[in-house]
Amino acid sequence: MREAVAAVLPWGDAPPPRPALARAVRLSLRTLAQVAPGRSVEVRVPPFAAVQCVEGPRHTRGTPPNVVEMDARTWLELATGTLQWTDALAEGRVTASGNRADLSGLLPLLRL
Repeated sequence: MREAVAAVLPWGDAPPPRPALARAVRLSLRTLAQVAPGRSVEVRVPPFAAVQCVEGPRHTRGTPPNVVEMDARTWLELATGTLQWTDALAEGRVTASGNRADLSGLLPLLRL
């Protein structure tokens, strides 16, 4: 995961190539799911991936009660610690609903 994320950050003026960005997002989300296994929170980074994580009541149908959604840049900045969870929420870069949707205790996943 480290190499995939390092290949797309720092972001710069133009987004990185889509295949590299997709790989970095998917691998880092997979890491989140390994660090916090479970099915009570769904983390979405459209259009690249979504994972379920965090222990708690399992959700199986319809829209989950605990959803976190953001763009790829925001996710990768959170995953690497270059953006803080509280700042991302305050700036409107993350939408988080539900009482388990706070990922601050799980981030960053890695430091570059």
